[in-house]
This record gives sequence, structure tokens and C-alpha cells, in this order.
Amino acid sequence: MSDNSDIPADKLTKAYIKIRSERALLSADFKEKDGALVRQLDVLKKALLDYCDAHNVESVRTSEGLFFRSSKTKYWTGDWESMYTFIKEHDMPEFLDRRLNQTNVKQFLEENPDVMPKGLNIDVEHVISVRKK
Repeated sequence: MSDNSDIPADKLTKAYIKIRSERALLSADFKEKDGALVRQLDVLKKALLDYCDAHNVESVRTSEGLFFRSSKTKYWTGDWESMYTFIKEHDMPEFLDRRLNQTNVKQFLEENPDVMPKGLNIDVEHVISVRKK
């Protein structure tokens, strides 16, 4: 990476804000166009599902391609206390994803600076935030 320390900070800031604004416009335009396409796909997906229901089939081969129906099941809980109790009672920690809640870990470490959980890795990255004047 080249050394930009000789470029005035106000010019770097102006260029950053200009590029960020251009990206925001591109992103907004993309989201609008993509949203319209997603809505069209949703209509077509429903029509294909209706076709499968009406013809009592799981898959259909056409001259344009193949479509098939499958089931997708999701599980969740509205009662975390009972779920934690169940997980402990049945020794099923694999019911949970293996990741740490970033906010809670940060808060714990700030409140307990002398306590470090064994195996905890910490990666600190410096970032720049730029705002318009």
C-alpha cells in the first residue's frame, strides 16, 4: 500500500465522503431494482408451488428446466428459560450454535477486567469513521 501521508487530510476526507456517497446511490438503486425482482420471483415461486399442489407432484421437468418442491423446517423457541433447562436435563449443548454474543462478552470483560475466560481469543481492528461536516 502506498504512503498517503503527504496528501492533506481534508482532501482524503473529501474523497472518502464522495466515494461513500456514490456507493450509497448505487446501493439504493440496486436495492430498489433487486427488490422488484425478488417480488417477481416470489410470485413465480408461489405459482410453481401451486402447480405442484394442483398436480400432486414433487418435481416437474420442462423444456426450460426442472423445478421441484422440498420442505424446509425451522426450529425456534419463545421460552429460552425452559429451553436451557431442557438442554441441561438432556445434555444437548449441540442444540445451540457455537458462537459468542459479542456485546455480552465485551460487557463482562469491561466489568471484570481481572477475569479472562480460558480459550477466549480477542482481535482488535482499528477502523476509520468519516462524517460530513
